Amino acid sequence: MKGYVVLENGEVFEGIVHSQNKEVHGEIVFFTGMSGYQEVLSDPSFKGQMVVFTYPLIGNYGVNEADFESITPQVNALLVSEVSSEGFHYESCSSLITYCEKHSIPLVSGVDTRAIVKRIREQGDMRAIITTDPTNLAFKEFPPLGQQEVVPMVSSSMIETHGDGKHHVVMVDFGYKKSILDSLLKLGNKVTIVPYNTSFATIEQLQPDGVLYSNGPGNPKQLQDILPTIKKVAETFPTMGICLGHQLLALAFGADTEKLTFGHRGANQPVMDLTTNKVYMTSQNHSYVVNEDSLEGTGLVAKFININDRSIEGLKHKEYPVFTVQFHPEAHPGPSDSELLFYTFIEMLGNKGREKAYA
Repeated sequence: MKGYVVLENGEVFEGIVHSQNKEVHGEIVFFTGMSGYQEVLSDPSFKGQMVVFTYPLIGNYGVNEADFESITPQVNALLVSEVSSEGFHYESCSSLITYCEKHSIPLVSGVDTRAIVKRIREQGDMRAIITTDPTNLAFKEFPPLGQQEVVPMVSSSMIETHGDGKHHVVMVDFGYKKSILDSLLKLGNKVTIVPYNTSFATIEQLQPDGVLYSNGPGNPKQLQDILPTIKKVAETFPTMGICLGHQLLALAFGADTEKLTFGHRGANQPVMDLTTNKVYMTSQNHSYVVNEDSLEGTGLVAKFININDRSIEGLKHKEYPVFTVQFHPEAHPGPSDSELLFYTFIEMLGNKGREKAYA
């Protein structure tokens, strides 16, 4: 079926809609990985977004049972230049087209993805509508993603525990990726997942050795109400933050965040450790960053920076055993260069004192 991608700036791109014909709204962003589309469509951090793939052919290895990052699809839509009608991998149990049809995810192929990415790079992430009728569209009825409360849509609604290892980690769920849980379990930890708005008293009652604040979608400033709890937790337990968790910990200690023009999304983002000067290739998915000038007086200092734009990619606290990363050390999709940061976190749990996060 012929369909149209209408950008907020008024431009219209024609393509083929494979799964449904109802009108769909979202924030349009682009992803630079050559593979990993299954992880992308199931990553809760993409809630509310339409993802444009820069790689021209998507779907060639199909969809399998193992690579999902959450139980249900999370993206609002997928936009590709060319989509494979079959999955040519021995683990494939479905084509990407069939999977999207089953779950009513708009999949648009034959669209000029290169032109759309150029617009996003020039003008920034923007709202978009997928429709079969590009006339008489009402963008004003669709609030920008930064004004939407999306974390409650993807966070766990109850407390659940996995594993039975030496250390007990409480993971505060803002829309966690399954690969983060897998990484912690692989290192022999007991992991208790709690909803994003869990109180300090409840976390304390669980008696964790440490707390991890997960990734998630949307604007961190939409979660101002829970910042006092986050700070109290971080002052009490060894703490790690990933992506949105990194931003929220920064806000909790008094720093500020701001929106990037078009965000970092893909599996090839170079990040430097400012202590060792070592460079990691990292997997990322975020629209917001911590403002470096706002760190003064917070007790936080930059630990990692993005080589491309010099934005902050990680923090450590001068007094408390707290460190954060803007990128994803668990990757999936992407390189595993920074996976050792989970070991750093586990070492902090073994100390359980007032030691600084790490050198």
